[in-house]
Amino acid sequence: MFVDRVTIYVQGGAGGNGACSFRREKYVPRGGPNGGDGGAGGSVIVRAVAGTDHLAEIAHRKHWRAQRGGPGKGKNCYGRKGQDLIIRVPPGTLIRDRDRGNVLRDLTEADQEVVVAHGGRGGRGNKSFATATHQAPRETQPGAPGEERWLVLELKMIAAAGLVGLPNAGKSTLLSRLSQARPEIADFPFTTKHPNLGLVGVDAERSFVLADLPGLIEGAHSGVGLGHEFLRHVERTRILVHLVEPFPADSSDPVHNYQVIHRELELHSQVLAEKPEIIALSKAELTGSEEVRTRLERELGQEVLAISAVTGQGLSRLVGKIVATLDAAEPVEART
Repeated sequence: MFVDRVTIYVQGGAGGNGACSFRREKYVPRGGPNGGDGGAGGSVIVRAVAGTDHLAEIAHRKHWRAQRGGPGKGKNCYGRKGQDLIIRVPPGTLIRDRDRGNVLRDLTEADQEVVVAHGGRGGRGNKSFATATHQAPRETQPGAPGEERWLVLELKMIAAAGLVGLPNAGKSTLLSRLSQARPEIADFPFTTKHPNLGLVGVDAERSFVLADLPGLIEGAHSGVGLGHEFLRHVERTRILVHLVEPFPADSSDPVHNYQVIHRELELHSQVLAEKPEIIALSKAELTGSEEVRTRLERELGQEVLAISAVTGQGLSRLVGKIVATLDAAEPVEART
């Protein structure tokens, strides 16, 4: 199950209570206070861990509470510190406070982490209250409660290039041809329900991650279909590869179809519309596709590649174009 958005409750562990204790030793008639402080509560930490690409592993658990600190003891013994609770998420996870709306951290790389709920401070034992004029205090301090909040974890996949286009434009087929990824492929639209990632090898020393982003439709920016669920993944990519089908099953115009998707990206975010883009006409093995490609190139005023995931036509040229565009593009961090 692919999950890219979850809401969870986190709570740091409460601090342990301070102890009230006095020395009870033979030959020490007036032993003073020796109650130790309580231990601090554990914190809740969200950490990005490589090797996973969804949030399904934490979606089944709504409440995350760190261990509370141990109580203080006699003989000036401090309570043990509560163990921190680590929530492991994929790189690319955005952490937002649900109620305040502010972003706590954007974990874009593996091993980055953020404390989302600090543990409470341990309470003071009666030893801490002793003074020259108050030598036998019985006061203690309870442990402080840990921080608590509701979080929204939102995964935005990190890929160098993203495949966009209307449903059934051939994105999944192209990804399976260029990489070892095996997305679901069928002859009807909307077979892809979630983004898929594939590693495309260029040569022995170079490769890049390519994302197959589910088919967008008109109105996606306002939530039509699964618009927002798909569009947020496009934000992470450095460049876009826009696939256009030459002969759509609904007999729609390829130029209009390109403009629909480009408009949806623009309405969702101006940053998306300004990303470097490569336009490719898919299914170039079909008779008459070259005429469609020529018309696209003329009306859009930019180069349109002809590719075929079935015959392999133009795939090496497409990969080379992606690599060249990536080398010239700004890093994703500078554009998001």
